[in-house]
Amino acid sequence: MRNLLAVFGIIAVIAMGAAAASLMGQEEPLVKIEKKTCPAPDGVKIVYSAAGKGEPALVFIHGGLANRGFWEGQINAFADRHRVIALDLPGHGASGVNRKKWGLPEFGADVAAVCEAEKLNKVIIIGNSLGGPVAIEAALLLPEKAVGVIGVDTFQSLDYSYTPEQARQKAEAFRNDYADAMKQMVKGLFHKDADPALIADAERRMAKTSPEAAYQMFVSLGGYNPADSARKLTIPLRSINGDLYPTDFKAVRRIKPDFDAVIMAHTGHYPMLELPGEFNRNLAEIVARLSK
Repeated sequence: MRNLLAVFGIIAVIAMGAAAASLMGQEEPLVKIEKKTCPAPDGVKIVYSAAGKGEPALVFIHGGLANRGFWEGQINAFADRHRVIALDLPGHGASGVNRKKWGLPEFGADVAAVCEAEKLNKVIIIGNSLGGPVAIEAALLLPEKAVGVIGVDTFQSLDYSYTPEQARQKAEAFRNDYADAMKQMVKGLFHKDADPALIADAERRMAKTSPEAAYQMFVSLGGYNPADSARKLTIPLRSINGDLYPTDFKAVRRIKPDFDAVIMAHTGHYPMLELPGEFNRNLAEIVARLSK
């Protein structure tokens, strides 16, 4: 199950509907968030949210089948001292779906396009689940700008891949019965005593994603191995993970020797939603170190 979670990046999908928690776990006023657009390299429209000022900019990438609203809490918590960007990957949220070639390298190019459109000079790229490998792909395209990659419940391992046939079988399950495939998947992303409302909200939000977009995304993952790209990464790789699935530090460090991670106790695939105050404190500490 751990590799299934890692390969498909499965699905950071819940939006923060409530007021965001601050770094101390207290509520703070919401910031002004702009809705902006730019074209992907293949012309697909990318929709993103932007707020705040200050370097390094923080660029947030959701997981598969999610959307940029997933990071609303982090936009509100960090926009007082950073330029903060959260985008909808093509096929997700409000971004376009008219893509001919799908894949993590293409998603990485989408993130880089947003960074270029915003004229960002120094960035830390943060990705949940599937967004973690996407963040690596984006960083490789921004060698003069990216200063660090931070995964969120991802990078439990790096050296894995599914065959094209295995990926297609997974994709077919979502195409044939999207609701059931989603329900079964969600069960594996939370501790058994997790808030039922949070689990129900995950399913509700996932249901808004196009089954055909989900199919194309899963198919595109066949044969992809994140280790190939991680070996090329010359900037720090960090992660903030839950403890639902163990992080294999030794295995990851064989690929990326400088890797380090914070493990949040009794937390599942969405630490930023389950324990937002603790998550934001952890993220602020990592960002501060990478900024130096």
